[in-house]
Amino acid sequence: MSETKADAAIDITDVVCPITFVKVKVALEDLADGQTLAVHLNDGEPIENVPRSLKDEGHKVLSVDRQADGSYTLVVEKGGRA
Repeated sequence: MSETKADAAIDITDVVCPITFVKVKVALEDLADGQTLAVHLNDGEPIENVPRSLKDEGHKVLSVDRQADGSYTLVVEKGGRA
């Protein structure tokens, strides 16, 4: 995983869309606004859809790092939406 320190982490490489975003959303519910979540996900639909969906929900994508095995580590900061 990336060196970026996160408050929590989940691995959704074994999950397919659209469940990938659901898993990330559930993990974010356990965090306070401003905390960060590291998400390990696959290339293709997950890396195309999850970051966009997170931004649409008011969260901030801090980094997206491609790993040696072709997967990605995305770090997102939970944002509060009034």
